[in-house]
Amino acid sequence: MPVTNPLERPLARWFARNARGLPWRATDRTPWQVMVSEYMLQQTPVDRVLPAWLAWIERWPTPADCAAAPADQPVRMWGRLGYPRRARRLHEAARRIVADFGGEVPADRESLLSLPGIGDYTAAAIQSFAFGTRSIVLDTNIRRVIARAVTGQALPLPHVTTAERLLADDLTPRSAKASAIWNAAIMELGALICTARAPKCEQCPLAEQCKWLAEDRPEYVGTVRRQARFEGSDRQARGAIMSVLREASSSVPQSAIEASWSDALQRERALASLIADGMVESLPRKRYGLPAQ
Repeated sequence: MPVTNPLERPLARWFARNARGLPWRATDRTPWQVMVSEYMLQQTPVDRVLPAWLAWIERWPTPADCAAAPADQPVRMWGRLGYPRRARRLHEAARRIVADFGGEVPADRESLLSLPGIGDYTAAAIQSFAFGTRSIVLDTNIRRVIARAVTGQALPLPHVTTAERLLADDLTPRSAKASAIWNAAIMELGALICTARAPKCEQCPLAEQCKWLAEDRPEYVGTVRRQARFEGSDRQARGAIMSVLREASSSVPQSAIEASWSDALQRERALASLIADGMVESLPRKRYGLPAQ
């Protein structure tokens, strides 16, 4: 039996008043628009995603439009969002949607999971936000709100547990419409109010029901998964190389790659990984470019 969820109504009321007017939440948004937003929002904040999403949708309003583009164009359009493999995967997914699903984003979980770049969370989010299907959406923000409000923990464990997933299932309303509102609302609360480092408990609509607040906000005592340092990392070196290639109208010589990053050993390692990932093509006469196919 599902547990009684005292959080649902106050959360829904708060969301109705405070939800950001994001374009992928509009009533006339398409499943493709939601799907693009979910790819872009992976590890990237909304304020950086918004202009990139608007530009992408204007250029490629349907999967077929995106699928028809040369392979280098989505990477160029991705700009500085980071993790440019997401652009490649989104482009490949668009081609698969055209080839296998008649140009329409599929609604069932198995088909969504067959697309490049879509895992458990993204499939659930697309089902909930694009199709209104009842699904268990567990991103970092949702997990943090549930951990605090229901279990009294400052932060969730590094990885989703079976118990956590069962609890989320119990908390998610049974009806499809209510569950979609719940998923969007609790995610929004985690993003705006119940943040990781500076929660605004005095503004929280769940303050009266929050177990963590009732127990005087005990500190987290488990293992914390720390984000790798970006400055001076291989990821930054990869980004510097990709920036040179995105801004070039054609392939570039070895000298341009060398000028992008001073540490020769790290630069070669980053370049080799980009080639292995299919993000960069090694061309004749020591030239490099974005993938053409």
